[in-house]
Amino acid sequence: MFMRAMLKSCLIPAFSVISVCAINGQSLPQMRMTPAEIAAGAKTLDNNQIGSSGLEGVHTKVLFGNPEKAGFYSILLFVPAHTAIQAHSHRDDRIATVVSGEWHFGYGDHFDAKLLKTLPPGIVYSEPGGLGHNHFARTDATAVIVEISGYGPTDTHYFDAANDPNSKGKK
Repeated sequence: MFMRAMLKSCLIPAFSVISVCAINGQSLPQMRMTPAEIAAGAKTLDNNQIGSSGLEGVHTKVLFGNPEKAGFYSILLFVPAHTAIQAHSHRDDRIATVVSGEWHFGYGDHFDAKLLKTLPPGIVYSEPGGLGHNHFARTDATAVIVEISGYGPTDTHYFDAANDPNSKGKK
C-alpha cells in the first residue's frame, strides 16, 4: 500500500511536467546539477528576484521557462540565513522542494512563529495560488535553497503592503 502511494506521488508530478511541456511546445533541456553545483548558485548574487519575496539578499536562478510569462517554469530560490519573509501570495499554484538548509514555513495572513513547520531537505510542500492563500517563511542559522515549479506568470502580493520591500520608500 505504501509503495503504491509513493509511486503515485512520484508519477503524478512527473506526468504533469511532461504534459505541460508537451502542451506548450516547450522542450526540457538536458540538465544534471549536483548539490555542489546548486550550492554554487547561492554564491552568485545576480540580483534576480523573479518569483521571490523581493527581499534584499534573496535571489533566484531560473532553471526552465520564464516565470514572467505564461507557461511552466522552475526556479531555485536562495534565501540567506536569518531571513523572515512576511505573509504573501502568488497568482499561480506552486510546488516546492527544500534542496538544502532548514526552511521554516507556514500558511496564514500574518507571520506567526507558532504556525511555522520545520521543513528539512527533501520535503515537498505547496504554495496554493491566488489572493487569500498567503504563506510566510523564515530561515535560522543556515541559508536555504528551495526548488519551486509553477505555471506562470507568477508574481508576489504581500498581505500587508507595508511589508512589501518593493514598495518601501515609494510614495
